[in-house]
Amino acid sequence: MSGRTVSRLARILAMVPYVLAHGGATVSDLCDRFGYTRKELVDDLQIVFLCGLPGYGPGDLIDADVYDDEVVINTADYFASAPRLSPSEGLALLAAGLAVIDSGQAGPELASAVEKLTRTLLPDEDSAVLDVDLAGEPELVGRLRRAAAAGEVLQITYTSMSRDQTTVRQIEPQIVFTSMGNWYVQAHCRLAGGLRQFRVDRIRAIDPTEERFVPPKVPTMPEVRYTPLADDVHCRIALRPSARWVSEYYAVDVVEDKGSDLIIDFATADPNVAARLLLRLGRQANLISGPEVAESLARLRQRVLALYHA
Repeated sequence: MSGRTVSRLARILAMVPYVLAHGGATVSDLCDRFGYTRKELVDDLQIVFLCGLPGYGPGDLIDADVYDDEVVINTADYFASAPRLSPSEGLALLAAGLAVIDSGQAGPELASAVEKLTRTLLPDEDSAVLDVDLAGEPELVGRLRRAAAAGEVLQITYTSMSRDQTTVRQIEPQIVFTSMGNWYVQAHCRLAGGLRQFRVDRIRAIDPTEERFVPPKVPTMPEVRYTPLADDVHCRIALRPSARWVSEYYAVDVVEDKGSDLIIDFATADPNVAARLLLRLGRQANLISGPEVAESLARLRQRVLALYHA
């Protein structure tokens, strides 16, 4: 990674938390504070706009934009505080740093960082154990886990980011699990009439119902995938070889494998999800059909161009 890229990334990682902490910021403030020109700031916001967490739905992608002279960043709460590495992640990072140092290519900054990380992760000569402070579970996880074990029906108030709506529904919890850095509860949802996964951090409230249900003897193994609904938007996409990962990551139907192109049908509650994915993939994907997605893609491209020329 070039020094220019490292410097740019460091500035983005400093700018985004600052905007989040202040509920927005003016263009002039960010330019003065972080040494941006207006064009550099807009270029970095374009990068932020196409980033997010795995899943890449509306609630996982970062929304960054300039309104008049104000910069607003949403759905990026994970930048609000510094991330905490798990023990395995910390040790993996330490091993990588030691490998670079051993190669003779490390600078003094890396050597200093590895020394500090070593003191944090590895015990000293007089220590007999490695003491690791693990982050606690979210507050609602224990409540959901107890309900699943007891067969207790719960009423939850849940916000669906993909549909931008909050609903009250009754669920029969089966399994509480973690995947891709998020906690989920898999439950039979009486409102949807089937098995669903709910992100715990999007549950706004839990209320008891005094009802009981019989938990399944062998619960269905959880899998975090999007469940298409009857009113979803559908489109057909051709994927080049380097974009075939989309068919493995998303819940899609493979229509045809031509070798050079993989043709898939993609369903989503929001056409912007497919449009953002196509914008990220660039020339590695081609929209074959889907008028709603085509319109959203055209608007996104115009928005990016408007940011660039602002």
